[in-house]
Amino acid sequence: MIELEIQALALQREGLLIEVGRLAGTCGYTLVRQRLVQDPHGTLLSMVVRGSWFKKRALRGALASCDRLVSFELHGVVEGVQRGHFAATNTTVSNYVPPPAPEPEPVEEVVEEIVEAAPAPPPAKAPVQAPVPAPAESFEEFIVVHRPAPAPAPAPAPAEPPPAPFVEAEVLEADVAAVDKALASLEYDYPRIVPNLLALDRKVAAGARESSLRLAGLRVGAWLHAREHARDGRQPLAAALAAIGGPALRAIAEVDLQDGQLHIRHSPLCAEDGHSGCSFYGGFLEGLLAPAIAPQGLSIFPVCCRSFGADDCVLAISE
Repeated sequence: MIELEIQALALQREGLLIEVGRLAGTCGYTLVRQRLVQDPHGTLLSMVVRGSWFKKRALRGALASCDRLVSFELHGVVEGVQRGHFAATNTTVSNYVPPPAPEPEPVEEVVEEIVEAAPAPPPAKAPVQAPVPAPAESFEEFIVVHRPAPAPAPAPAPAEPPPAPFVEAEVLEADVAAVDKALASLEYDYPRIVPNLLALDRKVAAGARESSLRLAGLRVGAWLHAREHARDGRQPLAAALAAIGGPALRAIAEVDLQDGQLHIRHSPLCAEDGHSGCSFYGGFLEGLLAPAIAPQGLSIFPVCCRSFGADDCVLAISE
């Protein structure tokens, strides 16, 4: 078994996760995680699937035949290495900082001096020598001109920090003690068990969320089958899903069955930023339907989840 990462670029977002997930499922791969990001180039899809190495060529051919995809790449997943999307817009931020503006030169005061000359003496009227009048005292006027200082240069705009890298939590085993505590009063709480599941989600470690929710779903489904359907005979998957699985899930969430796929609308267990709770629904259906269907087996494939940007959570169910 290997894990492969599908990176794809598409122009339309609606239904992209469902279509690519269906292609991977037909080639025998199961979904591990997925991300859907809007970019100036279009919609960027990153999906990690797990399956046989010998079916890698079939998966590549199925993706190449998908008209929705503008381009795609298929890579092997290396543990601890986060691969950037090949079609993502380059958002590298330059570290160049412009030098500070030079300090303004000091303003020199300009002094203008205006000197007014004294008036000339009147001409003599007689040859008699008269005393020469003393010239009037001159005066000086000073005008001080101040030049306005130049406006300071605007400060450079702060550079936006690059987005934080996606860090995947370590996958851990289910917290059995926390699951036992959450379902201790299942007989009295069912079907109002969503608050118990949300409390379980918050209590366990991040890496044990999905495994703990799946274990809780298995136990609730098996308990419900033993209580209400233990005496029912085995039946085909489609009939069991319509008569047992759909009605049982409607007591917990808003669901709709379409062509063998279960659409869960506004799932209270699936928050934003990849905080998915679809593992509970998959475990619930497995615990409820596995004893009720013919012995061919049961396969539940999570196609997409609203926590990764999809409109609904979708589970593909097959034998």
